[in-house]
Parts: sequence; C-alpha cells; structure tokens
Amino acid sequence: MVERPDLASVRFRWLLAIAVVLSLAGGGVAGAEVRPFGDARVVAQVPTPPGFPEGIATSNGLIWVSGPATFGTAGGPPSKVLVYHAGTGLVVRSWDIQGENLSQEHANSSITLDRLLRAYVLNTQLGVVRISLNGKQEQYSSPFPDLKPCGAVTPGTPCSPTPFDAPPLPNDLVFRADGTLYVTDSTQATIWRVPPGGGVPQIWFQDARLASPSFGPNGIRIDPAGAKVYFTVTQDLQNRSLVYTLPLVASPSAANLLVFHEYTNGDLPDGIAFGKTGLLYVAIATPFASGISILSPAGVEVARLSNQGNPIFPYGSPPTSPSTAMARSW
Repeated sequence: MVERPDLASVRFRWLLAIAVVLSLAGGGVAGAEVRPFGDARVVAQVPTPPGFPEGIATSNGLIWVSGPATFGTAGGPPSKVLVYHAGTGLVVRSWDIQGENLSQEHANSSITLDRLLRAYVLNTQLGVVRISLNGKQEQYSSPFPDLKPCGAVTPGTPCSPTPFDAPPLPNDLVFRADGTLYVTDSTQATIWRVPPGGGVPQIWFQDARLASPSFGPNGIRIDPAGAKVYFTVTQDLQNRSLVYTLPLVASPSAANLLVFHEYTNGDLPDGIAFGKTGLLYVAIATPFASGISILSPAGVEVARLSNQGNPIFPYGSPPTSPSTAMARSW
C-alpha cells in the first residue's frame, strides 16, 4: 500500500475520539446534562486489543465501536466490535470478528446500525459483515475487489483511476433510505455501492481527482434531504484536502463532482456527520491540531472545536497510553 507514515498515524491512531464527538454532536445522549457548546470529556478508554478504534455508532444510550483500524496486524488477535454504555463508559457487549485470516493484515474500519440494531462493519478482508445483538455474524457483502490501475489493464476492464497499484481500503459507509449502501475506498479513488440486502460491491463513482498517496475518499454521509452524497478526500495528489458532493443518482458523472469546502493550512478532513440543524461536522485529524470543523449548508466554516490545553487529550489518548480515549462533546 502506498502511504505516508504521518497520515497513516493520523488516520488510525486518533480518529475514533473525534468520531464519537461527531456522532453525538447532532443530538447527544438522552438524559445527558447540559454543558457548554464544544465542551468535551472522556467517555471510556478502549483497551488493547483491539486498540486503534475508529468506527462509531450510537443508539439508545449505547455506543458501538469497531477496531483495530491500523496496519501491522498480521499475527495478531481478531478484529473486534465493542458496545459501551454511554453514561458509564462500561463495556456491555463485545464480539470477535469471525473468518479473518489472522496471519495476514486484518482490520475493522467504520460501523453503522439499522433499525433492528444490527451492526454493519467494514472489514478489510471480509467486506461488510452484519452482527446482530445476539452476536450472530453474517456476510453482508463480498470483499471489495482489488482494482488494478486503469493504465495497466485492457480498456473496459474494471480498474482504479490511480497512477499506482494499491489494495482496497474500505473506509466509511452509509445507507440510503432504500437500503443501498455506499462505501468509500481510500486507496482506489472509488465509491462502491452495495445493493439493498447485500451482495457484490459495484463501482458507483470513480475519478482521478480522488486519488491519493495516503487517504483519498474517507468519511461519507447523505444529506438530510436525501439528495446528495457528501464525502471527504483527506489529501489528494495535489495535497488538497476537500469535502465533495455528488447527486444521489444511479450513475453520477465526472461533471457532477463539486467542491463543497476546501481546507488549507494542513487541515486533514476525515469522518463527517450531519447535525439536526443541517450543519456538517467534519473531523480534522491533523497531528497535534485535531478538532471538529463545522460547515454551514453553503460550505462555510462557522465554528471550530479544538483541544483545549493539550493537543491530544481529550480527543485522543496521551502518547504513552496503549488505548485510545473516546471523547464526548456538547
């Protein structure tokens, strides 16, 4: 995989704490006390294993977490899903992912829930797996294909519009109201579509502008109106960091790809979520400058949440800690 070690550290070391803030920013936990806007505190520490948590989903006062989202896992224990009580920070359930080849690289990235509180987890080896509350694991999608660069294959062959060959890195996922699942692929400049009910991933959108030496398509969400897909590109080949939009249509074209917001000054956008008022919350995963960028419907930054007094805590653990903190913000 072609990557820059500094961005790899950003991507897999610090994001979960920021993602927890994003997930709760639009609503919070029922019964939570009122606190000043942007105030944050640690909910829980995620132990090792799995360590390096990333995926986050909340419902009914519980927090689902998936990990480890890191490289160097060959020979290590299975990837995991943990469920925390949002009020106490205690683990109430945990499951090992079944079916991974533990002698090879294996990891979980993002996670989402359906109305039956079944968890859909992105696994780098397996694709999307679905886990019920009783711990039953099902294969929801097949693994994401390893696409060769378009310049290296016969025209008409499914390929990646990148100048280099890299394995797939399924990163974030979001469901459309009709059950279609969209998944970002950070290394293959691709957004995949999984049909309602699961199955084989299909290419939904590709563009050379999404290619990256590290992490291209990253966080993804559908706007509250259900009309557009919003997604981040953490850093492209021109060192640009952007939030893009695409219309939620069957086959968007290259002309449909529009810049919603461009970050400068080293900001690295990662996970995203919409708040109840329609504001877009963007995790900024820059080393020692992490935080939350809040964008208006016009794509203008209207507020910025950042760590106060410490560049890591409480959005991530101190460097000496083997685990990663989950922070909650109001």
